[in-house]
Amino acid sequence: MTVRSMRTAATARERGPGRRAYARLVDPAALLPQPDPATIARHTAAAREFYAARRRRHKYLPADLFGEPTWDILLDLYVAAREGRRVPTTSACIGAHVPPTTALRWLRILEARGMVEREDDGRDGRRTFVRLSPTGLATMDATLESMCHRLDEVADTILPNPRKKA
Repeated sequence: MTVRSMRTAATARERGPGRRAYARLVDPAALLPQPDPATIARHTAAAREFYAARRRRHKYLPADLFGEPTWDILLDLYVAAREGRRVPTTSACIGAHVPPTTALRWLRILEARGMVEREDDGRDGRRTFVRLSPTGLATMDATLESMCHRLDEVADTILPNPRKKA
């Protein structure tokens, strides 16, 4: 379902008498605190590095040993969202590093689970854009926060820190 069709459906639900009333659901992302700019910059840098590390791994190990297109899509869309870029569906498929049919299947799954939204291109009817939904963005923020926190803990145990006194 595209953003446009979701808006149309929402408008139809809100029309006057004679229509069944539907309760508006609260988006769980609206209840989560929004990260500050420094945290967003840290998460964006981490997402960019996680994505790049997955590509570097292919220098040493065959790419067909690994397959996690959903994670690649989410990382790519997260970075794009935080940089204010729109991502055409075809670019999201390329970024997943799997055949287009596989990437499209995963995009449909992510859309069905409320993690991504599609938006029609107003100027070109053949093109759609894909982006993280507010829930997807909040989920990625929470995931990246957890991963960054754990990396900090691990770094403290394996790297010497001259600021810490024994």
